[in-house]
Amino acid sequence: MDVIGDLMARDRRSDSLALQVDGPGRTYTYYDFITTSYKAGNVLRYLGVRKGARVAVEPVALPEPILTFVGAAQLGAQTVFDPTADARAVLVDVARESEFDLPPGRKLAVYNGPPDSPSTTHWEKEVWSENPAVHPEIVEPGDVALVADGHEYTHGDLLTAAQQVVSEYGLDADDTVVIRSSLSHPGTVVAGILAPLLAGGTIRVPDGDAPIDDAVAVGDSVPEARSISPDDAVRADE
Repeated sequence: MDVIGDLMARDRRSDSLALQVDGPGRTYTYYDFITTSYKAGNVLRYLGVRKGARVAVEPVALPEPILTFVGAAQLGAQTVFDPTADARAVLVDVARESEFDLPPGRKLAVYNGPPDSPSTTHWEKEVWSENPAVHPEIVEPGDVALVADGHEYTHGDLLTAAQQVVSEYGLDADDTVVIRSSLSHPGTVVAGILAPLLAGGTIRVPDGDAPIDDAVAVGDSVPEARSISPDDAVRADE
């Protein structure tokens, strides 16, 4: 696989579990996850996001930020997991809507409920109603997909690192990878999102500190017996 969009190929859609978020009790099969990623990308296009543009996302491990990252990557757009960054579109929880007064040309979207302002996009509503069409953009391995810590990570960088995580930890479709570190760390994106998707496994976001049996956790000082340090995951592509 050369670009992140390859992970969302139609022939990878199945009833296998792709994402489980324990707190709100939300799950996505690979069919749901892939189809929703197309919709997320199309909502971003509606907000004016094009290839090379930046999308600033709250670094919270919930379906909306994760799917926004994957949807943006399919457009050739760049995700920054920092909602204060200069970007064409910004995605945050609806509780933070009043914190943002964006200048003309920048768009705000919120999730977890409808916005107060008519100029703010209601993420869930738009994604739900959007057409799940495959994006027409041509994305190359050298295109930037993630910006973090002042560094630009290309599709090739991220997938090479994710493949090395899969190989080093022997991840496959039966494995669950638990996210216990912030999405603001590029290593969390590599090991917590891309590696399990590449292996056909499950991304899991726990609710609390109880260990998840037979899972691999991404983070430092985690309760699981097996863990991947975000720092090590990023160094995998060096």
